[in-house]
Amino acid sequence: MDWTAIALTARLALATTAILLVVAVPLAAWLELGRRRWTVVLEAIVALPLVLPPTVLGFYVLVALGTRSPVGRWWLELTGSTLPFSFTGLLVASVLYSLPFAVQPLLGAFAAVDPRLREASTVLGRSRLATLARVVLPLSRPGLLTAAVLTFAHTVGEFGVVLMVGGNIPGRTRTLSISIYDDVQAFDYASAGRTSLALLVFSLVVLTVTYALQRRGGPGWAVR
Repeated sequence: MDWTAIALTARLALATTAILLVVAVPLAAWLELGRRRWTVVLEAIVALPLVLPPTVLGFYVLVALGTRSPVGRWWLELTGSTLPFSFTGLLVASVLYSLPFAVQPLLGAFAAVDPRLREASTVLGRSRLATLARVVLPLSRPGLLTAAVLTFAHTVGEFGVVLMVGGNIPGRTRTLSISIYDDVQAFDYASAGRTSLALLVFSLVVLTVTYALQRRGGPGWAVR
């Protein structure tokens, strides 16, 4: 198996998961707990990668990060390197593509928290941030774990977006899924089969853990 690709994929998945947990918690809290009529539009935008073809999303991300865009030019002036076909560009694309896999479980977990507990926290003088930290998040631990597991697994299995944005540079942007594609193109079915079997087992474990977390998910006690 391509251990360099495995190491890069693990690094990408860990970084994507860490970033998305930081981003998804306040975003999901804002969407679910501070619901407004127009937030449904933002919720649809967040969920867009679920239905959008990966190549389409990858194309738009590639254009948005290219040197002709303000972001791409700014990054080039700042670092002297381009975002497309780099690990940083790959990370940006992965964060965007895996965003709904982090946000959706949190939306469900936050919605399951008894509103009376949030109201009691507000009556006791807690701010919204304190209520989120001390009441909502402790009761949403299964949702947090599910979001982390699904985000990590989804990043490991990415193909279309990473190929469009990162290309296929060994040791830099060549992930595990692209490695399988290369093996098939080279008619090395034995290597492709071993890597595919490893990903199949990994996916089965991820789904088992996810369903176990969902069954365990239920109201707990808030941490004071």
